[in-house]
Amino acid sequence: MPNDSDGRSAPRDVSRRHLFKQVGLAGAAAAVSAAVPTAAIAQGAAPATPGAVAKPDPAPPPPPAASPAMPRLEALETLTAAEADILEAMVARLIPTDENGPGASEARAAHYIDRALTGPLRGARASYAANLAALDAYAQEKKGAPFAKLDPEAQDAVLTDMEKNIATGFTPSAAAFFALVRTHTIQGTFCDPYYGGNADFVGWDLIGYPGLRLTVTAEEQRMGARPAPMRQSAYADGSFAMSGAGKKGGGHGHRP
Repeated sequence: MPNDSDGRSAPRDVSRRHLFKQVGLAGAAAAVSAAVPTAAIAQGAAPATPGAVAKPDPAPPPPPAASPAMPRLEALETLTAAEADILEAMVARLIPTDENGPGASEARAAHYIDRALTGPLRGARASYAANLAALDAYAQEKKGAPFAKLDPEAQDAVLTDMEKNIATGFTPSAAAFFALVRTHTIQGTFCDPYYGGNADFVGWDLIGYPGLRLTVTAEEQRMGARPAPMRQSAYADGSFAMSGAGKKGGGHGHRP
């Protein structure tokens, strides 16, 4: 990982350069539409590989996403307003908006996490409550202000301390919580919009994933060809409804 001038590895570099090595083009689209297994969350650990992520039950379609430039408009389902502000600031630095395009903030990754904490990620609720408070306390101690009020450079320094497990006050450790939130941020940025993240398909656009397609034209199979984006949730496809996946009803009371 590239180092900055003071020898620290910036989380910004983790998010932009190493992110795509972790998830890949097809891997990102498939893996992050699933939730982290409850057992892994209870231990404060992220799954080792995208393939280890368990697929959640289907959830009801999310409310319309606000414009990326707009403040948070959705009603919080799990987090408190203070927790949501800290988490919003954290995910915005993990996958930042930069010259490459929109990031986790525009994708509304924090909204995805808030929703998921009522369902498949509910085992992580206590971890989020304790460790978001710990993050704010550490930022106050080291930088003199709440995490959400720090400038991006100071926020990156705090997150680097977490990633390197230098930061104190976290349970079970700063590095474990950093990895957990990074995993969930990747999920929320690149998931099917059905799950409440990837607003306006900004995550798919970022990695060039064209969306679900059941047929591929000869032109799209040409070397160097870039498929036109479908910009449609997989769950909006008629074949999903016909398969009976939406008829069981189990996922409609179980929001990820």
